[in-house]
Amino acid sequence: MSFNARSAWSIYQRELWRFLRTAFQSVLAPVLTTTLYFIVFGSAIGGEMPEIGGVAYAQFIIPGLLMLSLLGETTSNSSFGIYMPRFTGTIYELLSAPVGVAETLIGFVGAAATKSLILATIILLTARIFVPYEIAHPFLALIFIILVASAFSLFGFILGIWADSFEKLGIIPLLFLTPLTFLGGTFYSIEMLPSPWSTITLANPIFYLVSGLRWTFYGTADISIWVSLGITLAFLAVCIAVIAYIFRTGWRLRS
Repeated sequence: MSFNARSAWSIYQRELWRFLRTAFQSVLAPVLTTTLYFIVFGSAIGGEMPEIGGVAYAQFIIPGLLMLSLLGETTSNSSFGIYMPRFTGTIYELLSAPVGVAETLIGFVGAAATKSLILATIILLTARIFVPYEIAHPFLALIFIILVASAFSLFGFILGIWADSFEKLGIIPLLFLTPLTFLGGTFYSIEMLPSPWSTITLANPIFYLVSGLRWTFYGTADISIWVSLGITLAFLAVCIAVIAYIFRTGWRLRS
């Protein structure tokens, strides 16, 4: 079957339009939450904190707060996007239509990634209201954000297929992603942690994402940017392999 660009575009438009209809929940809520973090940790506490790696504390937390919102919203948007067709039964119309795996993924995952990029832009503009900052490597920052958004859009897609209830749909972002992001260097450098916590933090995969994004902002981080990129690409490849297996076997799609 040849690639059907029109089908991919139709799915993409529908999912993006759903995002616009729920803009208050999808954009305003995470932006307000991030704003509160900037007020409390950036303005109130930041002035009392020393510089970390030559970066003022209020600036230091920007990449972590961006990643905190990005991971949660990307995963939730993507998982909800595929879960609802399964919940309502309209997934069978998609499966019976002449639409391939590539078109489906580009539509659903592309829309979720686009939402994440819009959210990231709004958060960065909001951050500038509270903190003056410059991005040392803007092109690498954009590439890194796109890779992370794509990887977690795929992860959310898998989560939406796995979940058989709304409770399961929210359990991963709430009980795993958010705590791991908080413990992944969002508000601190690994050098500030005593042993063995500094070593334990290295086992947290989100730490490498936060550190990688921080490097693109300020040219300094706890871990090399290439290690962060490698882990992001590896996670992306694993998600693609899992989704390929799901579509090949029909796991939870046809039952």
